[in-house]
Amino acid sequence: MKNFVYLFAAGTMALAACSSEPAYKISGTVEGIADGETIYLQEAQGRELIKLDSAVVANGAFTFNGRQDAAVNRYITYTPAEGKRIMADFFLENGNIAVALGEESKVSGTTNNDIYQAYKNESGALNKEMRALYEKSKAEDLTEEQKAELEKQMENLDAKLNDLTYNTIDANITNPVGIHLWPGNSYSMELAQLQALAAKVPAEYQSNERIAKLLQRIEVLAKTAVGQKFTDFTLPDPEGNPMKLSDIIAKNKYTLIDFWASWCGPCRREMPNVIAAYKEYNKKGFGIVGVSLDNDADKWKAAIKEMGMTWDHMSDVKGWQCEGAALYGVNSIPATVLVAQDGTIIERNLRGEAIKEKLAELLK
Repeated sequence: MKNFVYLFAAGTMALAACSSEPAYKISGTVEGIADGETIYLQEAQGRELIKLDSAVVANGAFTFNGRQDAAVNRYITYTPAEGKRIMADFFLENGNIAVALGEESKVSGTTNNDIYQAYKNESGALNKEMRALYEKSKAEDLTEEQKAELEKQMENLDAKLNDLTYNTIDANITNPVGIHLWPGNSYSMELAQLQALAAKVPAEYQSNERIAKLLQRIEVLAKTAVGQKFTDFTLPDPEGNPMKLSDIIAKNKYTLIDFWASWCGPCRREMPNVIAAYKEYNKKGFGIVGVSLDNDADKWKAAIKEMGMTWDHMSDVKGWQCEGAALYGVNSIPATVLVAQDGTIIERNLRGEAIKEKLAELLK
């Protein structure tokens, strides 16, 4: 009898211990949803959302329960029979999480979700202001002065958004919020900012796939920063002949390495500025080499002819896998690198009138 009592007590203690382990409970609501509809808990893999769990709506609400070893970014989604999918990205972590799905979804209740939602509230408000100014700027009856003022206001808001994002990441780089936000927002940051954040990343996150790639890119950017010597590479020209970057740099006082692609709308819009700079300063020693991130050789060659780009061109026609672009940490285009004849990198990412302004300073 004593043995039975002991076993019963041991079993009861085990159940109590099990039930006291950390767990999560997601309690959610959806605007205007009917009972019986299905809500999904999903994980992003590349551009796809993969279903991990589901819940059926009852009395306008849904619930998910489970355990989570470490906080991870996940999605709660609802796709009506007609209309746009409603979703909220959040941090799946142990604790009580409240989700309100709607046009502006909200998630709260746990430490990481409260921090993340506060950032989304502030950044969302700034984006709303910018969209309103953009719509206002499209009015046909605006004067040039009014357009310039609206553009200035948008630039100021964009600067505020960049500051907010950097400061949020900086304050949270040791937790899942900062680690999640950093890679996707790294392209608007200066090298010094990237390096400052990299120095703060805890060892436990350095093996994270997105963080590891970003840390590697920061090393590349440091090697190809202003003041460093250029990194040489060889790629085929439009006729398939090998073209060496160093040969082009050697024949010009200053050479602009222009990373672009025929499919890139911003590249096409920027090209008139590049062409104008080339026409004005080519005879004074300014040269350009276009490095295309195309993956279709015919479209690449057609765009060169169509836009009148009468300078050197090269491409391995590998799209975003372009070896030349990888050597300079190029993850968005258009992107430019200005190199002096002695191989020193003078400037990066010159655009618009800034190209002519820099050349006017250098080629007096």
